[in-house]
Amino acid sequence: MASSTNEAVQPATTYAEATEAEKHAVLRKVTGSSFLGNFIEWFDYASYSYLATVIAMVFFPAEDRAVAVMSTFGVFALSFLVRPIGAIFWGNMGDKKGRKWALSVSILLMSGATFLIGCLPGYAVIGVGAPLLLLLLRMVQSFSAAGEYAGAATFIAEYAPHNHRGFYCSMVPASTATGLLVGSLLATFMFTVWGADSPFVVDWGWRIPFWLALPLGYITHYIRTHLEDSPVYAQMQERMKEMGEKVEHPIRTLFTKHLRVLLISFGACVLNAVGFYAVLTYLPNYLETTLSYPPSDASTITTIVLVVYIAFIFLSGRISDKVGRKKMLIGACVGFILFTVPAFMLLGTMNFWVILIVELFMCLLLTINDGTLASYLTETFPTDVRYSGFALSFNLANAIFGGSASFISFWLIDLTGNAIAPAWYMVAIAVVAFIAMCMTHDHSGKKLDDVK
Repeated sequence: MASSTNEAVQPATTYAEATEAEKHAVLRKVTGSSFLGNFIEWFDYASYSYLATVIAMVFFPAEDRAVAVMSTFGVFALSFLVRPIGAIFWGNMGDKKGRKWALSVSILLMSGATFLIGCLPGYAVIGVGAPLLLLLLRMVQSFSAAGEYAGAATFIAEYAPHNHRGFYCSMVPASTATGLLVGSLLATFMFTVWGADSPFVVDWGWRIPFWLALPLGYITHYIRTHLEDSPVYAQMQERMKEMGEKVEHPIRTLFTKHLRVLLISFGACVLNAVGFYAVLTYLPNYLETTLSYPPSDASTITTIVLVVYIAFIFLSGRISDKVGRKKMLIGACVGFILFTVPAFMLLGTMNFWVILIVELFMCLLLTINDGTLASYLTETFPTDVRYSGFALSFNLANAIFGGSASFISFWLIDLTGNAIAPAWYMVAIAVVAFIAMCMTHDHSGKKLDDVK
């Protein structure tokens, strides 16, 4: 009789019969690859944002610096428009062909496009072709990245113990903040050592973060291809095979059978979309542009906030495992409704320590939401549409509200002449999310097989 180690067995059987130590080792690889894949996406986002003035010099005519910078961010904003399309594609393929397949292929496209951005010739070499190629690669990058956050969280959730799902899923938003932090530190280092206008930074330095995506992406791809698909997904496939069925049209199923849940999930995601960009990327610009606060102090505060955010995220995930996702998400909504306006008023004191405490408090509210949302969304949709439902609701909210958060905030100040107008916008968004969360069902701690 052949040894069991030499037998070809189904992935779910292999995982089900594994020892606890073996399961934990697999879970570490799953969380590690998910962390790294999402890190690459947000490291690129941070690098593009923090190096925008340099990228503007490289890819756009130098006659008007302000127009060049606006064009650079315009390319960034346009790339967000393909996210819902990417979410539909990767969500559909992730439910149809498996989480492993979608994540393994998308990371190659995303890291490849990111690497090629670092190789592009500038406007001085190929003229208008430079910004057009930049836009094309940004759209490929955004399309492929649309399934990363949802896929990574789904993959982790379907491997994680049901009573610790919140903690493990918090790895995904933690990787987001880590990407922002490392991108910020790298840009700050280059500007401090060489200067933003130095030949080294303009010619080569800005390219380094984009080149790093290729080896990091390959490592992530290698780890993912050597993992089995999640046991929850494999068990669903086995059941459907026994019944002579297969996953045919996940997106159609999502809209015909789970439309109400999809709309509620979209509503729950809008606070995260606006809150994330407002707290972690808009507030530093608000301090510098609207309040004329020293950029160096604003940068220092942002760095501290990002470090604390990462720690808070894990704490939030752990707490959600004990008290439930719904209570956490409603609590975050209430916090933003009650405290956003007073927080913006306190920013006007221009006192470093007051501003730091205010931003840390806003960061705490954000992590209550952000550290819980990933596990909530994985528990909201059944296995056959989990990837699709998560990806579409999350990316649609980010495409409509996240990408426009900074623009709308500055527009509201210009329209009203009121420096705290963005705070009222945040309150309105929090009310929408609060209504959505009151309508949802809490599946915290349930086995994902039981979510219908």
